[in-house]
Amino acid sequence: QVQLVESGGGLVQAGGSLRLSCAASGRAFSRYAMGWFRQAPGKEREFVAAISWSGNSRSYAYSVEGRFTISRDNAKNTVYLQMNSLSPEDTAVYYCAASQTYYRDFTAQDADEYNYWGQGTQVTVSS
Repeated sequence: QVQLVESGGGLVQAGGSLRLSCAASGRAFSRYAMGWFRQAPGKEREFVAAISWSGNSRSYAYSVEGRFTISRDNAKNTVYLQMNSLSPEDTAVYYCAASQTYYRDFTAQDADEYNYWGQGTQVTVSS
C-alpha cells in the first residue's frame, strides 16, 4: 500500500511557475513508477508526466514538454513536478499516481497502469 499526498498547488499568473510535490508513505516507494495527471473542469483526466523508479526514464505529454519537468527523490519518498511558463490552459486539479512495476525504466501514460492515486491539488493560472 502506498499513500500519496500532493502539495504545492495554488494561484499563479500566466508565465509563472509552480512546483508540485507528492509525498508517498508506505513501503518500497523506490520500486514504483510515478506519474502526474490533471483534470480540468468538464474534461477527462489526462496524462502530464511520468518517471521510472530508477529515475532514468521520463515521458511527457506533448502539451507540457519543454515547460514541465518531473523528478524524484527516493530518499525522501517524494516526486516533483516543476511547471514553468504556465498558461491558463494548465488550470486543473493535478494528481499524483504510483504504478508498482518490476521494471526499473518503466513509465506509463495510461491511467489504468497506476495502482494508487493522491487526492489532487488545484492549480489555477490567471491570464
